[in-house]
Amino acid sequence: MNSVKILIIEDEAIVALDIKRIINNLGHNVVDIVSNFEDAIKSVKKNPPELIFSDINLGKEKDGINIIEEIQKEDFIPVIYLTAYSDEETIQRAIRTNPLGYILKPFKKEDIKSTLLLSIYKLKTQTYDNNNNSYEKLGFDYFYDLENEILFFKSEPIKLSLKEKKLLTILVEAKGQIVSFKYLEYVLWPDAPISDSTLRTLIYRLRTKLNYKIIDTISSIGCKISKSP
Repeated sequence: MNSVKILIIEDEAIVALDIKRIINNLGHNVVDIVSNFEDAIKSVKKNPPELIFSDINLGKEKDGINIIEEIQKEDFIPVIYLTAYSDEETIQRAIRTNPLGYILKPFKKEDIKSTLLLSIYKLKTQTYDNNNNSYEKLGFDYFYDLENEILFFKSEPIKLSLKEKKLLTILVEAKGQIVSFKYLEYVLWPDAPISDSTLRTLIYRLRTKLNYKIIDTISSIGCKISKSP
């Protein structure tokens, strides 16, 4: 099994080091251990991990879910949550970030080991299924799994942020019709007004992941999917 780069977000030093030891013993690489929002964001930008272990309750204003939400605005990095909390509200907040696992404290070594191994297996075997009816052919060997919101180039999944997933889903479901910029702003940012550059930046990021193909923009109006053979 190839080594996976893992970031640990945990404010209890002893717990963090215990998790690191378990991960290292399984042959994987802990790229960093951080305990707060600011350090987590800096660490991800400096050395992006392939997987994150994050405690939810960090004893600070912004918890582990807030951190993952911020990270996933730019890139979808899978997460396994660690927490002593199992209330419905916390679980629902966590679910919105599509975690690979959810481990309750106090945990045992086997809890970490089994969850990590299953998560890595899921990531490594996530491939394009040509017989799945939820897959939309976008052209140029790109396919989109509408049901699970996963973009593929040939058989390889491409990481998308949460906003990128929502944008691509809207455009794919529009089936080639133009979707106005105003509608996209309303759906993607329902709780607050945004600057003109925010949506343009999101569309640009998604277009780069599609090699500047598939998505056409119509000046001052909107954008659409332009399928090609």
